[in-house]
Amino acid sequence: MRALILAPFSDRQLARLRKHMDVTYESWTDTNRLQDPDDLGARLAAADIGALVVEADFVFEEVFAAARCLRLVGVCRNALNQVDVTGATAHGVAVTHAPGRNTNAVAEMTLGLMLSLARRIPDAHAFVAGGEWRDPSAGYRRFRGREISGATVGVVGFGQIGREVARKCVALGARVLAHDPFVPDRQLRTLGVRPATLATLAKSSDFVTLHVPDASATGTLVDGGFLNRMRPDAYLINTSGGGVVDPVALVDALASGAIAGAALDVFAGQPLPQTSPLLSAPNLILTPHIGGATAETIERHSRMMVDEIGRLLAGKPLRYVVNPEYARAR
Repeated sequence: MRALILAPFSDRQLARLRKHMDVTYESWTDTNRLQDPDDLGARLAAADIGALVVEADFVFEEVFAAARCLRLVGVCRNALNQVDVTGATAHGVAVTHAPGRNTNAVAEMTLGLMLSLARRIPDAHAFVAGGEWRDPSAGYRRFRGREISGATVGVVGFGQIGREVARKCVALGARVLAHDPFVPDRQLRTLGVRPATLATLAKSSDFVTLHVPDASATGTLVDGGFLNRMRPDAYLINTSGGGVVDPVALVDALASGAIAGAALDVFAGQPLPQTSPLLSAPNLILTPHIGGATAETIERHSRMMVDEIGRLLAGKPLRYVVNPEYARAR
C-alpha cells in the first residue's frame, strides 16, 4: 500500500511509516497550497494510494469516487468538517482522526495569553525595545499587573481543552468556574471546578476563557450583552472558534473600558483583514491562530496516524475511526 501525506508530519514517524510502505510527503504548510478535490482524486487513482493523511485539505465525494484503491483517510485534527464521511463510508473508506492532539498546546497558549494580559508582557517588551525605559522605576509603576493565583477564571466549554485549562489554573491557585450545558455538574466538581451559569460566570470572573466549538449554536456567544456583564477589570481570551466572539461588540467594549483587555488567537476570517477594527483596538493581543502550533502537536498526530495505518495493515480495529460501518461497504 502507498501513502500520501499532505499534513505536517514528524521525521521520526515518517521514517517509521516508510519501513512498511512507499510514502509521498507534501505538507500543505511547505507547499502553501491545498489540493483541488478533482485533481486529488485523479492523483490518488493514478498512484494507487491506499492511505491519505490531511490536515487542511478537503476530501469530497468525488475523491472517493475516483480513488478506488483508497482505504483510509486520516485527518490530523479532531474536527471532520472537511471530509465527506458519508461518501467515505459508501466507498468503504475508513476515516480516522486525531482527538486531543493539540489539547495541551492550546491550553498552554491560553495560559500564555492570560499571563500576557495580566502582566502586560507585550507592552512591557515594546517599552524596553522602543527605548522608553530611562527611569529605573518607570516599569514598576507603569506595568504593575495581577496574579493568576487567587483570581477567578471562568472557563466556557468543558471539553478536552477546557478541562486542561481548568486543571492548570487550579494548579496555579485560581478559583475556577465553568459553564458547559453538556457536562454534568459532578464532573466539574471532581476537578475542583464550580459549575456556573453563563451570566454568573461573566460577572464573577477575572478572566473568561472560551473553549467551545465554532458552530451555529455558539455563533457570537460572546456578544455585547455578555461583555457588558463582565467586570471592567476583567479579561477575555479566545482560543476556540473565530465566530464565537462578536468583533464589533468586543472593539466597543475595549474602547469604552467595559473590560480591561482581551486576547484572540482565532478569527471569523483568516488571515485577519487589514481593514479589521480589531487591529486598532486598545488593550488587545492578537496572534495568528497558533494555539496548536507546537512540535509536540505534530509528533502526536503523526504517531496517531502511523498507528492507525499500522492497525489497518494488520487487520486490527482502528482506534480513532469515526465510521466503523465502512467495513461493510468494502
